[in-house]
Amino acid sequence: MDEMRIAELEVRYMQQQEMLQELSDVLYEQQKTIAALKAEVEVLKQKLAGDPGLVDARQQERPPHY
Repeated sequence: MDEMRIAELEVRYMQQQEMLQELSDVLYEQQKTIAALKAEVEVLKQKLAGDPGLVDARQQERPPHY
């Protein structure tokens, strides 16, 4: 009976190890995605700071007297 219990514990341990690896892989992919999105946001912030008319089209309109 002890050997059966040990075998069951070993199986559970292996399943947990596999699940832990899967979670680690998912976390790694999410971190890569987050880093890429942060970089993209920074690029967009810089573009916006350089040309505010990208957000508010009225800033690009010519006054009526032109």
